[in-house]
Amino acid sequence: MWAAMVSNIGLMTKTIYVRLLNEGTDVSRPTEGRAIGEGLYEILPTIDYDPEDEEWEFPPGSRVRIAKRESEGGEYFVAVRE
Repeated sequence: MWAAMVSNIGLMTKTIYVRLLNEGTDVSRPTEGRAIGEGLYEILPTIDYDPEDEEWEFPPGSRVRIAKRESEGGEYFVAVRE
């Protein structure tokens, strides 16, 4: 099912970082989010998404808002809430 979602990614996507839970340190996973309107994005799975291996704060299918962050490498977007 997730592979089908990944293959249907449209042009209105943005790379979004989703926080991983229970990793022992702060870490995030980059994935794609599909714009669905009114500032919301639907989290899409990575090709190798495995819910048994990683617990995402917002799993694929979640609707989230995003926040822009800055780092030495430039700007990026993080999922902040459903």
